[in-house]
Amino acid sequence: MPSRGDRRARCGGPPRRQWAGAWRQRLALSSAAVTAKQAGRVEDEAALRDAVLLTRPGDFLSVGPAGLLLLAWRRLAARPSDDLLTEKSLAAVLEEFGYAPDDEAVSDLADELRQLSADIGMVGIATGAFMAAERHGLGRTFGCWLADLLLGQRLGWAHAMPLLGAEVAMGSSPGRSRRSITAIAASTEDEAERAKSLLAAQARAALRAIDLSAELGRRADRLLAVAPKLRAKAADAVVDRLLSDDAIVASEQIAGNE
Repeated sequence: MPSRGDRRARCGGPPRRQWAGAWRQRLALSSAAVTAKQAGRVEDEAALRDAVLLTRPGDFLSVGPAGLLLLAWRRLAARPSDDLLTEKSLAAVLEEFGYAPDDEAVSDLADELRQLSADIGMVGIATGAFMAAERHGLGRTFGCWLADLLLGQRLGWAHAMPLLGAEVAMGSSPGRSRRSITAIAASTEDEAERAKSLLAAQARAALRAIDLSAELGRRADRLLAVAPKLRAKAADAVVDRLLSDDAIVASEQIAGNE
């Protein structure tokens, strides 16, 4: 495993690897599991994965409230950041987070986010995302989603990284650097202290993501090493599909493998 110093040196952005899709979706699953628990749900990562992957295409209403949370985080990991700031996408993700449709509120939120992403720096974007969620009565979980989206866009990443969702329930522990997202969202302290707490949460999330990337990289290397020996029809397409998502179902139809 790389040292923490090595990991920090590699924090400039998500790696452009064949398995980056699987990495983002595994982070989305972790975020969904934590936020589902915060919402009082009992589903763990395995149950959330089954709820979404074992549902027939187009029948997403049957995934249940926890499954919809996973769809929201998967949307963040899979769709280009700019696409997610449209009113249509924001309305869809708000429904996945359990909010009733409100076209006027979505329009106001979209306008606010576009201005936020264009006018201020990185720290202002992160804290502004939480403040925007609070102003619209949307809660800290959606604030985490927005902060991840806007930061990914500002950094020029093709896709946002689901990072802060797994911090939403992080309990406080000794030392000011371990304050939770809950504390950040509810803080009455000055903006500098609030920003410091959020940046600490982002740093913890980034280090966990880099550890996960190292693990997935090793597994992907083993898969790619044996891939040339696979003789099944469309084996290359199947390997690519495995590297692009958290998991796939055995019955999934992959081009060239029907």
